Amino acid sequence: MPGKKSLLLSVLFCLCCSLALVATDSKPAPADLTAAQIVEKNIAARGGLQAWRGVQTMSWTGKMDVGGGSLERSRRMAERKRGRPGRMEITDHKDAATKEEAIKQTQLPFVFDMKRPGKSRVEIEFAGKKAVQVYDGTNGWKLRPFLNRNDVEPFTPEEAKSEAGKDLDGPLVDYAAKGTKVEVEGVEKVEDRDAYKLKLTTKTGSVQHVWIDKQSFLDVKVEGSPRRMDGKMHTVWIYQKDFRSVQGVMIPFVLVTVVDGYHETHQMVIEKAEVNPKLDDALFAKPKV
Repeated sequence: MPGKKSLLLSVLFCLCCSLALVATDSKPAPADLTAAQIVEKNIAARGGLQAWRGVQTMSWTGKMDVGGGSLERSRRMAERKRGRPGRMEITDHKDAATKEEAIKQTQLPFVFDMKRPGKSRVEIEFAGKKAVQVYDGTNGWKLRPFLNRNDVEPFTPEEAKSEAGKDLDGPLVDYAAKGTKVEVEGVEKVEDRDAYKLKLTTKTGSVQHVWIDKQSFLDVKVEGSPRRMDGKMHTVWIYQKDFRSVQGVMIPFVLVTVVDGYHETHQMVIEKAEVNPKLDDALFAKPKV
């Protein structure tokens, strides 16, 4: 489900620091199936076309890893504002390393709601506050109180572009009707398993790659929206694992984000997934402070 995952990963706000697994530059081996055949098998493996067309809403709850450095600073600032004494600074190098590792492994609860056409809402809890990011299919807003930003902010042009045209079933379902061209670029290894590498070109000209496992035909790796970090754009990959059937459609319950050039990982674990829950349109409107 590339569309959702890409959304989720951009949605985890700037607080989410992601990692870089090693990517190979070797030329992909030739594929033995056409792009259309691979997509057909992928959709069948994920539950089938009719099952996905019947999905109008979806809701995920779980926990996500986040980059701890900025969160720890935000927590300390919040505590000072509430009049709480600051924590004693650690000077022992071993203890400091342990503290840093604990910060890196910070997990926050989240709720991610999706509704056709292209609506999404993410809520993340931290330090007694709730961050919200919503997209109504055309416009997006975010509220990030843990960064001491108490006003509702509009999406940046990059964020809006990233979310435009996405839907909860991803780009491969009904891809031709969406105006997307799919090409197969060969076979590559994804975590020691052979996978077909597909190149998707949308009607607006944007390009995305998706890797389909040769045995399961599930989309085990997806190219996400590029992320700006340290003033530069970095390639993003999303590894999708632990697929489970929920009301007839396959959903990955573990997602790992990879950012080229970084050595930290970002993992999202879904604890509960619901298909076709009742979600009011008001849920996707501009947040109120």
